[in-house]
Amino acid sequence: MSALEKVPVGIVGETVVTVTHDMTVQHFLSTMPAVYSTPVMILHIEQACTSSIAHLLPEGHVSVGMEVNVRHLAATPVGRTVRVQSRVAQIDAKRVLFEVEVWDGPRKIGDGTHRRGVINVAAFEKRFGVT
Repeated sequence: MSALEKVPVGIVGETVVTVTHDMTVQHFLSTMPAVYSTPVMILHIEQACTSSIAHLLPEGHVSVGMEVNVRHLAATPVGRTVRVQSRVAQIDAKRVLFEVEVWDGPRKIGDGTHRRGVINVAAFEKRFGVT
């Protein structure tokens, strides 16, 4: 039985955030502009992807990020609403490939793909001696 057997290709996820100063490049590097940072955009992509499939995974399983291939196309200032959309594009035995788009209103500010692996948390923690 695959941990991904209940996850269909095409399922979508979404994360919507209002850009705050702590999400900007300037928050991390004071000499940079106060615009939405690429690492935070990637975090929001991971959140959209994770939430779209989490309820379909067996108990004790989660998805973890494995690969990110995104473009950050335009700057977004503090106060704007960013919407991240994910769609399951491909599934294999232990991994899911998502296509993602990031929007600032009607303007696309990011796109690409994100791959997540599915793990059994207890087995994973045992492997690393985490209790």
